[in-house]
Amino acid sequence: MRIDDVRQLSAWLEATDIDMLELQGPGERLCLRRNGNRIEVASDGAEELAGPLTVVKAESVGVFLDGHPQRAEPLASPGTRVRAGQAVGLLQIGALLLPVAAPHDGTALATLVAPGTAVGYGTPLIELRPYEENT
Repeated sequence: MRIDDVRQLSAWLEATDIDMLELQGPGERLCLRRNGNRIEVASDGAEELAGPLTVVKAESVGVFLDGHPQRAEPLASPGTRVRAGQAVGLLQIGALLLPVAAPHDGTALATLVAPGTAVGYGTPLIELRPYEENT
């Protein structure tokens, strides 16, 4: 990303009441945060991001659900840390709910399919970025 782009985004953010703006794309991540009257580049969380994006795909046909039908919250909303094998979504086939599992530890970045969408085998469902523990 060019510095002129960052300056323009900062100016736009400064003209709003939004406290934080985060943009992420292939190989790039930018987080701008309001600090009083100033807009600064924020780095919190950047150190945990490592490696390329992984796209979690449907392993069966079904209707994609981002959470359990009896609960309001999604299993893995953007920014949520997940562990290998943790359910990040569900595929509904009739009354059966099959978990969509994270293939490795990481951070859920985006849900690529709207909940309630019928999907086929191999349909991209969720973007996941690996992270490394600093412990």
